[in-house]
Formats: sequence, structure tokens, C-alpha cells
Amino acid sequence: MTFIVKQPYIKVIREVGSVEKIEYEDERFIYLYEDKIVTEHREFPLADVFDLSYRKVGGQGGLLFIHTNHSLYSYTVKSSPEYFIDICKRYITNI
Repeated sequence: MTFIVKQPYIKVIREVGSVEKIEYEDERFIYLYEDKIVTEHREFPLADVFDLSYRKVGGQGGLLFIHTNHSLYSYTVKSSPEYFIDICKRYITNI
């Protein structure tokens, strides 16, 4: 099954050693399929998704929120996910 649209997001990884603290960004993707949204470690059936929203933080980028009937999940994005949200809302019948 191929995805319909994807949205990049970042995960900040922090590693603390005995002498130093290392911090780096890991670029990942959120994928929309016909029946689900998939991230690196989670899978959301579209029947469980109630909304997607975006809040700008700082000069550029912000937080993409996936609202489900289980919880609210946030993902840090470097650019506006409005296109991704618009496409997702076409497939989500709960909105």
C-alpha cells in the first residue's frame, strides 16, 4: 500500500554521557494512507482521529497535533503542515 501524502517532523534526541551532553534532530515522517496515519512509532486508524491542528511556535515551524479518541499527540514541524492537514481532512469522516 502506498501513502497518499507525507509530512516531515523532527524528534530532538538527547544523549547524556559521562562527560558531555549531545543533542541532535532526527528527521522523520508522518504518512497518510487511505485508512490510517502512521508515524515512526504510532499508527492511528482514521476512525479514531477527530481532528488535526497546527500551532506556530517562534519564527517558523511549530507543532502539529493529532487529536484521537485516545489522546492528543504533538509533533514538531519546521514548516507549515497546512497542506498535509487539508489532505487528511478529506479522508477523515469524523471531522
